[in-house]
Formats: sequence, C-alpha cells, structure tokens
Amino acid sequence: MTLAILAFFGVLSILLFALRGFLDQLPDVFASAGRARDAWRALKQARSEEAQRETLQPAPPPARQNEQPPAAA
Repeated sequence: MTLAILAFFGVLSILLFALRGFLDQLPDVFASAGRARDAWRALKQARSEEAQRETLQPAPPPARQNEQPPAAA
C-alpha cells in the first residue's frame, strides 16, 4: 500500500513538473506568434502599396509613327 502511494505521488510530481515547463514556454510562443502576425500584415501592406503604385504610374508616352527605334549600343 505504501509503495502504491509513493508511486502515485511520484507520477503526480513528474506530471506537475512537465506541466510547469509547458506553461513556462507559453509566453514565448504567444510573443512569437504575435511577431509572425505583425510580419505577415506588414508584408501584405507592402504588397498592396506596391500594387497601388503600379496602377498610379503614368503610362509611357506613345511611340511616334515616323521615328526609328533607338539603336542598340
């Protein structure tokens, strides 16, 4: 009986130790997830700004009919 009680509390202490280690890591996991989310938002914003700049750029002037294209150097 005594051996069973000691075994039970030994297993319980190991489980509590493992749970404590897991819970200690959670703040770092949440901080890392927040940084990843912020980086993803910044990437999406940069892409949308780039797309807006491309649509706002004026078109190149039309080529004149009588002129020859520039010669290669």
